[in-house]
This record gives sequence, structure tokens and C-alpha cells, in this order.
Amino acid sequence: MPAGGWDAGEVSHRPEPVTVDPPRPVRRALMTQSWLEVAFLHWEVDPAAVARLLPRGTVPDLFEGAAYVGLVPFRMHRVGWFGLPGVPYLGSFPETNVRLYSVDGEGRRGVVFLSLDASRLLPVLAARIGFRLPYAWSRMGVRRGSGAVGFASRRRWPGPREAYSRIVVRPGEPVARPSALEHFLTARWGLHNAVAGRLVYMPNAHPRWPLHRAELVRCEENLVSAAGLETRGAPVSVLYSPGVPVRFGAPARV
Repeated sequence: MPAGGWDAGEVSHRPEPVTVDPPRPVRRALMTQSWLEVAFLHWEVDPAAVARLLPRGTVPDLFEGAAYVGLVPFRMHRVGWFGLPGVPYLGSFPETNVRLYSVDGEGRRGVVFLSLDASRLLPVLAARIGFRLPYAWSRMGVRRGSGAVGFASRRRWPGPREAYSRIVVRPGEPVARPSALEHFLTARWGLHNAVAGRLVYMPNAHPRWPLHRAELVRCEENLVSAAGLETRGAPVSVLYSPGVPVRFGAPARV
């Protein structure tokens, strides 16, 4: 069997439809937060390479036979727990994640995070210990000016210490009708992760993304290669969103 559990006989359910609204409501939120000033950069990558990096029990989610890796910088804002108000300092910080797209045996589409760089050490430790997510503590910043938004990160711990990104996008016109690919890359209603050797799925819900076309002014990074994938050339999709409020439900074993 290929590494990562990619076996057509193991994950037999067909993927659920791509929907612009959550297919499963999150009635009791375990965690709330907002994702603000979000840039979506995506490259097409080899499905076999993606499969090797996914947790057992999932397969690559493909769009017309292609797999994608996303590099997504944004501002996390006021993370809160159990319906309590979000924390203003420890719960608000820049973040940049490298993510893949997955399908589990129930047909649920999700994301798999290869890395998540954040600038607050305590949330990084909590996510690594509590959810086994590959968070890294990084020196980060978000700047705005001349109609553009810039994101910078350089990893501190656990490494590799040379992992970094410098991204600048200039948001353009709103996307009135996102393409099928743009829906596929952004309308994601949960995450897959392995915890103690078991696959778990954590659902989320939020309003529809207000998407904008975006010009990529600058992209210097090695976060994707540090996570185990190689890209070639410019991203095939660059989008921007001012953001959405998000609710996460409790993780469930698959």
C-alpha cells in the first residue's frame, strides 16, 4: 500500500458534493475565531506526492484529476472556547498554513495541514499538544499599504529554522461568480488529522467567502518545500478575502 494510506479499496465512498455553504451545521461550537485578510495561493501538484503526506484513511481530493497545495497567510482573530468571548491578545495573531485537500471513507471533504506557522507560542503549544496539529512558532507580521497586503514569517521552533515566507497580494475586484475550481479550493468544511494513530475529522462552519481576485506582487517562500512538496512556477490561483467568522465543532473519530 502506498504511504499515507492511499488505496482505492480502503476509502471507498465517493466525495460529497462541493458546497458553498456548510453541509453539516455546527450547533455547539467547541471553538470560535475569525480568519481575516486571507490570501489563497495554490499550485497544482502530483497526486501521488500528496497521497504520501495524508493521514491513513484519507485519499487526495482531486479536481478534474489534479491535486493542489495551498499556501494561505491570514490574521487569526480572537480565538474563543465554548462560546466564551475571544481572547484579544493570545487569541489574535498572524498565521500561515500549508494545506492539502482530502477525502475520508465517509466521503467528507476536508483539509490536511502540513504546517501552520503562528506568532504566539502558547497557542502553538496548545494546538500541538491538544490537537496534534503541526503548528510552529514563527516571527510574523502583516502590513498594509498602497492597496496591497503583505505577510512575512520566519520559523523559530521547532524548525527547520530557515523556513520562511514573504508574500504580498493586491486585492482586486470581487468575484461575483467563483469558478468550480475556486469553490473547490476555498469551500472546505472540516479538517482531517491523525491523533494517537486514529483519523479524526473536525467540522467547521462559516458564511460564504467574500472572494476577490488578487495580483501576486511578491512570493518568496520555502514553506511548501519544507513541508515535503515541490512546486513549479507561479501559483495557478491567487485569491483574497477580507475574512469570515468561523465556528468549529468537536472532533470525531472516523
